[in-house]
Amino acid sequence: MLYGSGVTNTGTAKEALRRAETRAAVVVRPLTDLSELSDARDIFDAVWPSVAGGSQVQANLLKALVHAGGYASAAYVGDQPVGAALGVCGRHRDDSGRWHDLLHSHMAAVLDSYRDRHIGTALKLHQRVWALEQQIPTITWTFDPLVRRNARLNLLKLGVEVRGYEVNFYGDMDDELNAGDPSDRVFAWWEVASVRADRASLGQLEPMTRAEIEASDRLFVVQLPDDIVALRASDPAAALAWRLQVRAELTSVFTSGAVVIGVDSAGNYVLERP
Repeated sequence: MLYGSGVTNTGTAKEALRRAETRAAVVVRPLTDLSELSDARDIFDAVWPSVAGGSQVQANLLKALVHAGGYASAAYVGDQPVGAALGVCGRHRDDSGRWHDLLHSHMAAVLDSYRDRHIGTALKLHQRVWALEQQIPTITWTFDPLVRRNARLNLLKLGVEVRGYEVNFYGDMDDELNAGDPSDRVFAWWEVASVRADRASLGQLEPMTRAEIEASDRLFVVQLPDDIVALRASDPAAALAWRLQVRAELTSVFTSGAVVIGVDSAGNYVLERP
């Protein structure tokens, strides 16, 4: 079973978090104070600046979400916050009609000047520890299926399952990174106590090689653009063409029962037919 239940305890997850913090040279802390939450808001606004000049989320709303049992954290270099994450507690109804608790991670961001330092991994592993401590078995979030670094982080470093494709999920977005592009999203489903999550935290999930993919007639690749964010800025028409192409491919193969099982060395999706 690819995403089976594991035997993770909180201590094991904390060890993985400490390794990630050391690698990224940050400390991740939960936030409750309004001034700290305002710093988190500023990070979100810096990463997703609004074309109209508004804020992605108000500090008073962050305070209310945390007070109601939600999750907020920041990654610090010394006393400086350089990344932040926000999650809300919710419930999921499975196919049998049973309800299950989950944490929905709505926002996670790292300042541009601190990108590519593995800080995002540390933020997510802090969420994992928090969820385990709260006895919440699952963390979910959405991500843009065209962004290769998202695919690598989610599938290899975290060990998520990709479930479903939603066309223009958030509607029109007015931040500079997403404006003018349909907000198509896929869903990350992270079973925080799973064997796969453990293996990912230990660095045991690797990109699939061409030989591995070609050895099975059930495996195939869905290509992604090299850098969709840069392409949106330089050639919006080409970016939209990629959006429509990947939308058509993924919605079709998901309907047929195919599942994403990893990425190749370039960061493209590797899927398996039923």
